[in-house]
Amino acid sequence: MWNKVALREAVINVIVHNDYSFEVPPKFEIFPDRLEITSAGCLPESLSKEEFFNGISIPRNKELMRIYRDLELVESLGSGIPRILRAYGEECFKFTDNFIRITFPVTAHDTAHDTAHDTAHDVDGVSEHIRTLVTCIDGEVDRETLQSILGIKHRTYFRNKYLKPSINEGYIEFTLPNEKQSKLQKYRLTAKGLALKGTLKRNE
Repeated sequence: MWNKVALREAVINVIVHNDYSFEVPPKFEIFPDRLEITSAGCLPESLSKEEFFNGISIPRNKELMRIYRDLELVESLGSGIPRILRAYGEECFKFTDNFIRITFPVTAHDTAHDTAHDTAHDVDGVSEHIRTLVTCIDGEVDRETLQSILGIKHRTYFRNKYLKPSINEGYIEFTLPNEKQSKLQKYRLTAKGLALKGTLKRNE
């Protein structure tokens, strides 16, 4: 019903970062069309939403984090959010003054096969820019190479028209999600992107 990797990261995240001074435990609610995971406490004052989505983390419960790392349930600090974003995007998070809620719709699928099935039906709704970029990516490719393939010289235009929409809609992902400005940064297709590319090839 939900992406396994994203669900696992969300459960760990909500337990480790819940503000237990509220005396409220994390809450998990299952509805016919969605799963809602709510943790008490807002983002730390020194952490912005942009930094949060970029994988920067400030542990609220350091001892819990240490235990989870010792049990190898957490790979590295801040690695969970990028995994959630790859599957559901920033829109799955809702921030209030006292709580953070993650919502996973039941329509998400965890396998490339299911994604391919959905993409085949939704391909008409995919923008021409995303289609064009997806067909150009084979393996891991850097920005300059992609611009060269597409014959686009203007970096900002490429980023706003091609790159960002493709990432936001889950068709491509960063190879270095925690270092988005790195000179070594490259891009690759997600399972959703691979499915779209396959569908486009079959429709040629």
